[in-house]
Amino acid sequence: MTGAAAAAVLGLARPAAAVPAVEPPPPSAPIPGLTLAPELYPTIVTVRRDLVPGSIHVLSSKHYLYYIVRKGVAIRYGVAVGKAELVFRGAADVGKKVEWPSWKPTPEMVARNPGAYAKYADGMPGGPKNPLGARAIYLFQDGHDTAIRIHGTIEPNSIGKSVSNGCLRMVNDHVIDLYNRVELGAPVMVY
Repeated sequence: MTGAAAAAVLGLARPAAAVPAVEPPPPSAPIPGLTLAPELYPTIVTVRRDLVPGSIHVLSSKHYLYYIVRKGVAIRYGVAVGKAELVFRGAADVGKKVEWPSWKPTPEMVARNPGAYAKYADGMPGGPKNPLGARAIYLFQDGHDTAIRIHGTIEPNSIGKSVSNGCLRMVNDHVIDLYNRVELGAPVMVY
């Protein structure tokens, strides 16, 4: 689905200046050392009123993740998405949430780039140097882990780009905000 078609599905209109503030407000901009375009910081926007509150919608081509706060209102966050051949698309559910998650590259990641990933084949404990950052939201389909995560990153300036192995990266402060809002079982749609 193209970005324009996906945007039409969400009925995205404009920043929601006239919409009452969402409590608590999303993390404020700017974050020192971060060189993100202003539109990639969290902002309140209007969306179609029939989107389910508590659901997540990702427009991969636009590098935006929308968390539906209530009917017609969402928080839009900037994300990094998978490289062209690795973009995840489809429906999933939030199957697990982890603070400071451990990380283990998939066998496919190791095969694609052994120089970068083979040394981590046995995994890496969670912490400030872990590629999954401060929080991870695990996407499941039919009760099975997809190996796709919405997670923080140690490379926050990658937000707004197509650079990952399929996961959806967020600035750590922003993924903490989303993590605190989203519930287990929440529906996720990636376009």
